[in-house]
Amino acid sequence: MTKTSLLRALAAASLLALAAPAAAHDFKVGDLKIDHPWARATPGGAKVGGGFMKITNTGTQPDRLIGGSAEISAIFEVHEMKMEGNVMKMRALEKGLEIKPGQIVELKPGGYHVMFIDLRNPLKEGDTVKGHLVFEKAGKVDVEYKIESRASTGGTGHDAHSGHGTKAP
Repeated sequence: MTKTSLLRALAAASLLALAAPAAAHDFKVGDLKIDHPWARATPGGAKVGGGFMKITNTGTQPDRLIGGSAEISAIFEVHEMKMEGNVMKMRALEKGLEIKPGQIVELKPGGYHVMFIDLRNPLKEGDTVKGHLVFEKAGKVDVEYKIESRASTGGTGHDAHSGHGTKAP
């Protein structure tokens, strides 16, 4: 192998190694792709946290996110926040979150999200938390949430919320 060939091979291997972590943070189950699950870091003593991601339905049938779990919390719920009049309200989605065929649903601060309730420990920036999501048709998929800085993600925090774990009327 010539020196030029060796350098090219090393450069290609380096590029592949750099791309692998990004690709490793996508998850797939059935016709659903879950892109970059993450959660915002929480201050010490926080009892709740929020989880976010993008879910793409590449199939021809709708599906629904109906539940899940995370190793860091006792309770996991699917929620939405929306304006009602001049007030932002949050509620658990008792029937889950529908993902229509061809649709990309973004779970993000101030919108759809998952709630980690009764946190066992604070969510620390740089950590990874294991969990799973459950879909009505596609079933269960293991995921990992990357914990990101509160400052880098903006939006509304979940640490000030109370009353989680109770059923919405």
